[in-house]
Amino acid sequence: MHVQAVCRYTLEVRATTERIPGIRRILAAHLRHWKLESQIAPVCRAVGELLGNVVRHVPGDKTCVVELRWTGRRLTVSVADRGRGLPRLTSCCPAKGGLAAVAVLSDSWGTCATETGKVIWFSRLVAQPGNVPRTAHGPRRTVPELMSRPLSEPSQEPDRPGAPAPEPAPAMGRTEARAASGAP
Repeated sequence: MHVQAVCRYTLEVRATTERIPGIRRILAAHLRHWKLESQIAPVCRAVGELLGNVVRHVPGDKTCVVELRWTGRRLTVSVADRGRGLPRLTSCCPAKGGLAAVAVLSDSWGTCATETGKVIWFSRLVAQPGNVPRTAHGPRRTVPELMSRPLSEPSQEPDRPGAPAPEPAPAMGRTEARAASGAP
C-alpha cells in the first residue's frame, strides 16, 4: 500500500503592491521544488490577483496567509485575510483581472467566511500527476517494510473487547529488507 503525503507550504505576509512580485517568486520556488514547473505561471498569476484584491479591498490590517497544498494530483492554493466582506464576481472578463481571472486560471475556486475574515481558494488538477516529495512530516514506510512479517506467522483474530493488542513486527530498514528478499 502506498500512502501519499500532502505537501503543504504556508506564508504569512502583509500584502502590499511592492511585495506581490517577491511572494510570487517564493511560491514559484516551491512549485519548482515539487516539480510543478507547468503550474508556476497560472498559479502565480492567480495568487497575484488575490493579493491585489487584499491590497485594494481589505481595510486596515492587510496581513494574509498564502497556502499551497499538493497531493500528487491536485494543487490547491488559498489566500486568507482579515477582510470581512466576501468577494463577488462582478465581471466575466478575465482581462479585467480579479476573480474572473482566477476562475479562468483554475479548475475550481471558492470563498468562505472565517472567524477572523475570509479565505479564497482555487485548485488545479495537474494533467501529468507527479510524486509527492517526501517531507520530514510524511509517512516513510516502504513496501518491504509493510511486508516484513514472516509468512508462517499465525493469523490474528479480529479485535475483541478486552483482548490484548498484537505486537507490531519490527520494521526493517531498506538494507535489511533487501537482504531478507535476497536482493543485492
